[in-house]
Amino acid sequence: MTSTLNDALVLDPAAQGLLFRDARTAAAFTNEPVGDEVLRAVHDLVRAAPTSMNCSPLRVFALRSGSARARLLPHMAEGNRDKTAAAPLVLLLAADHAFTAHMPTLFPFVDADAYFADPAMRAATAEYNTALQVAYLILGLRAAGLGVGPMAGFDREGVDAEFFPEGRLRASLVLIAGRPAGESPYPRLPRPDFDQVVAFL
Repeated sequence: MTSTLNDALVLDPAAQGLLFRDARTAAAFTNEPVGDEVLRAVHDLVRAAPTSMNCSPLRVFALRSGSARARLLPHMAEGNRDKTAAAPLVLLLAADHAFTAHMPTLFPFVDADAYFADPAMRAATAEYNTALQVAYLILGLRAAGLGVGPMAGFDREGVDAEFFPEGRLRASLVLIAGRPAGESPYPRLPRPDFDQVVAFL
């Protein structure tokens, strides 16, 4: 079945495996560092992916220093703390709720401050577009040959108070990444079938 489905896809099967079919959530990594040049290449790849009105609210903080990680670790859920401390790359991802500041360049066709004057609409736009961009970022990191572990298990209010006290940014997710160390110890869990997900109306 998979080979038949592959015939409908343009993407090379090896690339399909790297991004989706063979990729697994990673929790253990080798000691190989992930350099800034990798992050730059991944950003250059995924920045073209779509967001509403090109608003692009995702902000990425690479916690390189020990002091930065030490600020994050107390806010991580206990089960996520050790693997966050040990990962070659830790990314704190946040939604910029003042994203309209950049829209005169990113989308100069509207008065973005007026369009997003409703605070609830602005917040919702920041959050769901950040979620989109997080997904693109995960695929971009996989495209660089990295294993990625996305984690929502942290005290969001605590992280916001520690890193973003001015209130403009809101923590969204923590990603750990690096070269995976061995195979996943857990079997791949089932996913919904086509008929459970797709309806024709």
